[in-house]
Amino acid sequence: MMFKNWILVFVFTGALLACKNQNKNTDLSTESENHQFTNELIKETSPYLLQHAHNPVNWKPWSSEAFKKASDENKLVVLSVGYSTCHWCHVMEEESFEDLEVAKLMNEKFVSIKVDREERPDLDMVYQTALQLVNGTGGWPMNAIIMPNGSPVFLGTYHEKENWKNILLKFSTEYEKNPEKMQEYATMLSEGVQEVYDQPANQVANAISPNIIENGISSWSSLWDNEWGGNQGEQKFILPTNLIMLLDYAVLEQDENAKNHVLKTLGSVVHGGIYDHVDGGFFRYSTDHMWKVPHFEKMLYDNAQLINLLSKAYKLTGNEEFKVAVEETFKFLHTEMRNEQGGYFSAMDADTDGEEGLYYIWKKDELQDLLQNDFELFAQYYGIVDSEVWEDGNFVLNNKISKSEFLQTNTLNEEQLNEKLGKWKKLLNHARQKRTKPKKDYKILTSWNALLIDGYLEAYKAFGDDNYLNEAITVFNYLTANNYTNGQLVHSYTKDSKQREVFLEDFAFLAKSAFSLFEVTMETKYLDLSKELMQNAEQKYKSNSVLYYYNIANDLVPSIINTSDGVVPSANAIMAQNFLKIGHLEYNTDYLQKAETMGALVTSDFENHAVSYGAWGSLLLQQAYPFYEIVIVGENAEQLLSQMSKTYIANTILVGSKSESEISLFKDRYIDEDTFIYVCQNNTCKLPVKTIDEGFQQMVSFGYKGFKGSN
Repeated sequence: MMFKNWILVFVFTGALLACKNQNKNTDLSTESENHQFTNELIKETSPYLLQHAHNPVNWKPWSSEAFKKASDENKLVVLSVGYSTCHWCHVMEEESFEDLEVAKLMNEKFVSIKVDREERPDLDMVYQTALQLVNGTGGWPMNAIIMPNGSPVFLGTYHEKENWKNILLKFSTEYEKNPEKMQEYATMLSEGVQEVYDQPANQVANAISPNIIENGISSWSSLWDNEWGGNQGEQKFILPTNLIMLLDYAVLEQDENAKNHVLKTLGSVVHGGIYDHVDGGFFRYSTDHMWKVPHFEKMLYDNAQLINLLSKAYKLTGNEEFKVAVEETFKFLHTEMRNEQGGYFSAMDADTDGEEGLYYIWKKDELQDLLQNDFELFAQYYGIVDSEVWEDGNFVLNNKISKSEFLQTNTLNEEQLNEKLGKWKKLLNHARQKRTKPKKDYKILTSWNALLIDGYLEAYKAFGDDNYLNEAITVFNYLTANNYTNGQLVHSYTKDSKQREVFLEDFAFLAKSAFSLFEVTMETKYLDLSKELMQNAEQKYKSNSVLYYYNIANDLVPSIINTSDGVVPSANAIMAQNFLKIGHLEYNTDYLQKAETMGALVTSDFENHAVSYGAWGSLLLQQAYPFYEIVIVGENAEQLLSQMSKTYIANTILVGSKSESEISLFKDRYIDEDTFIYVCQNNTCKLPVKTIDEGFQQMVSFGYKGFKGSN
């Protein structure tokens, strides 16, 4: 009760608009104009921080020196956290941070610090947690007023100019009058944040069983939108991590309801406006329940994970629309989001010249001029009718009709329709190239690029196209050359970057992608690096529990144990998944036990909140259901491995070797001039066989139900 009373005293209520609604990106690499003001952010390399380098506010980057200055001058700190593609961050900059009156107040009464949340997800996580404790929701921009020791006393998101001025005056005055009272509240709130991050390690471990997984998915299913897919609500995120887990569950249990939910969701999003039908790639989320009108920001992590999910779904269904979406998304990423050396940028803006979606939307008369005699067909296929107009006479391409339905009402055959679709996309792409492109955030983030490697490898396994494998290797080589040098990993890389921060997700995700490369290529150098990264992460982020800290604590930032998924999977869950796979490969019982103990700690979380624990769900499936080891050894291992990988197989490690190896799963299994497939489960192996069909049949004899019709 006391905690709530202090909230009422100190938290200034106001309109809180989060940038989960709209975003703005800034790439300042080409700007060379003269500026009236320049602050310390000019020395940074983050595009977001550079965006604010010429504000009249005397911004400083996050540093102990900035907090020392606040302490020496007995001032509160303004902490403003955002990212370069955040629309409302940009709006608040224009309204407040470029305003001389506001800047004067901030400069006189506060020390002001700017943080790029993509460079410092640990800082963002801490203060977003505090914001959610106080207000129930979070978002960006996140604007806080904090004590010189880093403890927050006020947290909010977007504020209009007058509102922001009132907040600044209220807290600067209160701090001058009652600093002890403010410190008491700040301490209480900080302790609340630490309690949140201590909670996962203090939970009771429970036995892992199929029943717990079934309960979690059953509870989650009450949130499903059975008409349009995804979860119910007016704003919809695709959440690939959850759908990957659910697809595995559907295969293992032959659960048609779960499978249909995934396929309905994917069908809706590849047809909907959340997909860019001209250039390929997925936008961040839908602003409506029908996936029609997106927020037009494109993020690397979304597209990386969707390539992975769509490739898996293709293996299960053979749906050509999924394959086309992967191909077009690959083309978009390779064309627009890649630097010359092979690293991928973090984001592409939603806005052009301050208007959201301007690069992507169309007027009817513009489409008529471009398409001429094909306009009526195009309009029927993509919903260009008056009832579907978005705003101001603009349309978002939104394909509600399937090809089969379209062909039934027209004289075209499928081949002719595909030809027209290709022609239409080229015409619109050419027209789009004449527009001003949205700007990009050119940071190369280790964890997000690692997700992309996994996506490309899954596409290679599904489609057999070497371009995906070669690009996965190129991205990996870029990361090891730039983001992982001399044994030191960094979270974010840009040319001349001074950032040295690195987080658990960087080690865990890169270790996972390295192991995935080993699975596909059979080259042990990737396995060696995966194990090296895991060992480093174990040592660097170890805690007093079996879970791992997300970050390295310092005087200003508490240690964080985070288990739930965010926009990317839980780093702890990926650590556990890595332990499990390496454990099976090498019969490393210590690693297998680590994975099991970590999973046991989050069973209740998954059972009660599966929607936030998809990555853990994937691990729990591998522990609650039989796990299979498929080993191919011999001179034809590469060919058989590639062929076998085209089939959707859940709960399996599939590895191969063309030579004698001391790795436990390969040991004593190599025979000159011959190739055998070994299928094992729970320390029991069948006799070696020579064909893929025989290998799959052995899985069925072990009880595997994942092949269609096998049960």
